[in-house]
Amino acid sequence: MNISTLLQGLASFAWIGFIGVLVTIFLRVSRNQPAKGLTSLVIVFLVLALLLTSVGAGLVFLQANEYGVVISAFAPKGYRETALTPGLHWIIPFIESVQKYSVARQTYTMSSTSSEGTVQGDDSIQARTKDGQQIFIDASVIYAVDPTQLIQLHTVWQNRYEENVVRPVSRAAIRNAVSQFGVEELVSTKRGELETAIRDEIQLKLQDNNIIMSDFLLRNIRFSDEYAAAVEQKQVAEQQAQQAKFVVESKKQEAEQARQTAQGQADAAVIASKGAAEARLIQAQAEAKANQLLAESLSPTLLQYQYILKLAPGVQTIFIPSGNQFILPLPNTTTTP
Repeated sequence: MNISTLLQGLASFAWIGFIGVLVTIFLRVSRNQPAKGLTSLVIVFLVLALLLTSVGAGLVFLQANEYGVVISAFAPKGYRETALTPGLHWIIPFIESVQKYSVARQTYTMSSTSSEGTVQGDDSIQARTKDGQQIFIDASVIYAVDPTQLIQLHTVWQNRYEENVVRPVSRAAIRNAVSQFGVEELVSTKRGELETAIRDEIQLKLQDNNIIMSDFLLRNIRFSDEYAAAVEQKQVAEQQAQQAKFVVESKKQEAEQARQTAQGQADAAVIASKGAAEARLIQAQAEAKANQLLAESLSPTLLQYQYILKLAPGVQTIFIPSGNQFILPLPNTTTTP
């Protein structure tokens, strides 16, 4: 409770006391009873009530987020040219009054949801894109009255600035910005550019009307039912195409794996064949070398000795014909070229 309100409350009690004493005086007079002491009391209450009422009407207290425009019958333009700042101020009672303005940030919301918007019901902005598609936008504008330009705002708009400035400026800026983009751009990559374009235009237009825009929020973009159905069908088709592409890639990977497996098996077979061939070659070379060494080591005497050993290990006596050195012909140890 500020002092101005307190004084006005005390003035109300003083007026009640004055009326009460005055009624008592009339009752006493009508009954032929003395009312000499009450006359002084009624005068006191009257003076006190007038004084408190005058002082209360002359004191104006503004909160920290409030500025005031003084409407004055003594001012040449009908108002003081300097706005009142937060705090306690004195004005001429009953001659001047104060129109208070809040300089705190305010949010004006336009939404299709009735419980969210400033205006009840569907208050979203209908706009058409560059390619003729209709879209619906939910948005919020955060703004504040410029305290340095409060007098100018008051003379032009008074307290109608929200309905007559913020709302139409915001809706017009949104429609203008949307018309510069195609619907596909808004769906994909240009939403940020759209929000920036809207913010810049609203900020400039509100500044021209002595209002400071703090921020713009592009809350939602909705499309017509027909376009939404078309987009859904397109997304389904794209998903099916992606699935088909995935299947093809999977088959390609399987074929590549099979090819690599077959290639590996073929390479392994070749390596095994080469290994076997090299092994046979080494074995043949070893056998040839052994045969060569064996052939070089054979002599007629050795062959005869081996021949005799193979005949019969148990034979002690051998009879041979006369004139013949051996019973059987010895093997031919002469190699033919």
